[in-house]
Amino acid sequence: MEGLQKKLGYAFYDCTLLETAMNHSSYANEHRNEGIESNERLEFLGDSVLGFVTAEYLYARHPGMPEGDLTRIRAALVCEKSLHEAAVRLGLGDHLRLGKGEELGGGRQRPSILADATEAVFAAVYLDGGMAAASQMIHRVLLDWQKEEVVEEKRRDYKTALQELVQRRATGELHYRMVREYGPDHNKTFVAEALVNGKAVSTGEGRSKKEAEQMAAKVALETLEKA
Repeated sequence: MEGLQKKLGYAFYDCTLLETAMNHSSYANEHRNEGIESNERLEFLGDSVLGFVTAEYLYARHPGMPEGDLTRIRAALVCEKSLHEAAVRLGLGDHLRLGKGEELGGGRQRPSILADATEAVFAAVYLDGGMAAASQMIHRVLLDWQKEEVVEEKRRDYKTALQELVQRRATGELHYRMVREYGPDHNKTFVAEALVNGKAVSTGEGRSKKEAEQMAAKVALETLEKA
């Protein structure tokens, strides 16, 4: 845990908290007889700590901004993708404790597992050093890395925007179609098409079907908005 603490920039008084933050449920289940606790409870707490710190940050940074806009920006800043990116920078995957099946299935690189572990770490710091320590950590490893405008653009819901554009122009029906996938099972890339009235107008790739559709929608938006 010493190497991880250096990456985090925080020295724990109670290192068992950090160890628990690295215990995936699959590992805890395989070691149930040893009383190993998973990081799920810490993740639950960390989600609330992260939400509060981010809300406080945005409230102070944007005086007068409406609640809806604050909520939208907060959602973009603390979404799974942002947390996964933070986990990768910290190298959390190298320190996770996984069950054998999850290990073989590529769990050490799975975005959802890494995002959950990030929230668990935030909770561990909060329990160990209080809200001030947790806030400093969250700013250091997450908020200070991100430019809100860039994050909002990256997290934009292109599918909704494209649907609204198609409806405004009354140009027909919008559908998506998966056309292929490639790569190993634990690291697949999906390719999707966006179709208007059955005609393909764009193609997009992503690590999930949803992300591929979003990328197809983004390309379609760029094309149709120029037309």
